[in-house]
Amino acid sequence: MSPIPAAVPTTPRASRKEILGWAMFDFANQAYTLLIITVVFGELFTTVIVGDRGDGYRLANFLWSLALAVSYLLVVVTGPLCGAVMDYRAAKKGFLFVSYLATVATTAMLYFVAPGYVMLGLALIVVSNYAYSMGESFIAAFLPDLGPPEDLGKISGFGWALGYVGGLFAAGFTLVALGEATAENFERIRWVGPFAAGFFLVTAIPTFLWVKERGTPQPPGKPYREIALERVSTTLHELRRFRDLGIFLVSLLFSMAGVYIIIAFAFIYGAQVIGWDESVRNIMFIIVQITAAAGALGFGFIQDRIGTRVTYLFTLGLWVAAILAIWATPEVTAFLHARFGLDWEAQHLFLVVGCLAGLSLGSSQSASRALVGLFSPSRKAAEFFGFWGLANKLAGVIGIIGLGLLQSLVGLKASILLCVVLFVIAILVCLAVDQARGQQAARDWEARNGR
Repeated sequence: MSPIPAAVPTTPRASRKEILGWAMFDFANQAYTLLIITVVFGELFTTVIVGDRGDGYRLANFLWSLALAVSYLLVVVTGPLCGAVMDYRAAKKGFLFVSYLATVATTAMLYFVAPGYVMLGLALIVVSNYAYSMGESFIAAFLPDLGPPEDLGKISGFGWALGYVGGLFAAGFTLVALGEATAENFERIRWVGPFAAGFFLVTAIPTFLWVKERGTPQPPGKPYREIALERVSTTLHELRRFRDLGIFLVSLLFSMAGVYIIIAFAFIYGAQVIGWDESVRNIMFIIVQITAAAGALGFGFIQDRIGTRVTYLFTLGLWVAAILAIWATPEVTAFLHARFGLDWEAQHLFLVVGCLAGLSLGSSQSASRALVGLFSPSRKAAEFFGFWGLANKLAGVIGIIGLGLLQSLVGLKASILLCVVLFVIAILVCLAVDQARGQQAARDWEARNGR
């Protein structure tokens, strides 16, 4: 009869200062994801730097999706290996610092991407988004050390919420000082790269001052590449003991494919399909950040009460509703006018849809990160979050390339429905996840192998 594993001590809650320092990285990096990927530079790249070449921006949209997909594919290849070395050498902060500096440098260089400089723009987006995406996985690997399992939802939600507040600050400056993403305003809006880089550089400093590196580094002994491959191979073999984590990562693959499509194309969709004015686009800036912060923070508290898995499933349901509303906005606007005489424009109804999308965005990402934290033994956190990053970025490859190809055939409006299919599949897969069983598997591993 096998001995009963000894009880594993609960991880103590980190100080408020350290949790704030950890969350400040989310605050800082939102300047990149919001201004470069979601809102300003994506629209600038597709409509000005590449432009409409008589094809309704289909080539521009495909090139944008290709650059993002290549960067995510690089994360898929390198993320788990970096995570294994980070765990072995207790070097999460070092890896995070390198990714941070690389993101800042290459984002600042986007200033030099002018109309016609398509290849330079593609190269800088690939490198900067790769470095940014690796940093996402690296900062997430600190989460299991910041508190006991019952607090991880609140801590993760706080980080995402603070991130959207950071995005609101970054967007506010852009609206006031830089203006719109048009050819006529290019000399001002081209500063969006240096501004996003500077914002990230300065506001992430508390992370490196206050967050602690825990764990004991192991002696090198072998080349890091060999160590990394051995640990990743061992983890893949051991994943059968972490059945629920494995199932959840499959669900995450589909859900994040949909999320990455929205992150990369929502504001491009607003410009090309909805045809919004600059003022409406600016309001959408603010709405998405506020509702996403509210969703991350509110659902962060809720998930610690009703369960992270249940919360994640609910947020996927919100996403399905949001995507259907995005797709149907022009038709619903016409129906409201014909049936009730409401003199609304599609861009105004699109703002209402933006509230639902914002709530879905913040809450779903927070819940997914917390659930991986619950299923991860402390000593394998960086490695498991490397696989979380792998699932995220492989999702980005699948989703963005899929949409890029589909929109080149049927246009952007119809192809957005791909997201509904992806979210429904994610829901069906996640129904097989048992949160209690997944947490117990992590505790059992800790008991057998020590913290």
